[in-house]
Amino acid sequence: MCDTRRMAAWLFNAMRGAAAGIAATIPMSALMVVAQRVGALGTQPPEAIVDAAFDKADVDVDGATLDAAAVVAHVAFGASIGALYGLLRGATAQQGPGKIIGAAYAVGVWAASYQGWIPAFDALPRASHDREDRQVTMVLAHVVYGATLGALTDRTFDAAHT
Repeated sequence: MCDTRRMAAWLFNAMRGAAAGIAATIPMSALMVVAQRVGALGTQPPEAIVDAAFDKADVDVDGATLDAAAVVAHVAFGASIGALYGLLRGATAQQGPGKIIGAAYAVGVWAASYQGWIPAFDALPRASHDREDRQVTMVLAHVVYGATLGALTDRTFDAAHT
């Protein structure tokens, strides 16, 4: 395959994954909102992360601005993680069921985030030192995200190859 075709396929896979990632963020977020309303989450992680970023930048924001920034950040992260998934899924020639591969991928994202960069950023404690109910909720939310991401990505790969 020539470089132009390879680059076009790479870009198409990234865009396909990003779109699926945005869509997969919706049911994930719905689960998080329900969990928060029943008291099983505490502060929404995207809000804690954005709040920490504003604190580090020494920027004061009101509640509405913080909420809006958290939504934008969560959707953007979902899109970027989805784009990476699309690239990886395209590179593996779609081996295996997308729902399962996507769920496993998203649990890996959860582990890297909640045991790694989120506590390093001082937004939340490590998963192993945080509220158990928040971590159960977040693992489930990532499974929902990943299964949805995998299913949608597979659907678009199948549609593109028929």
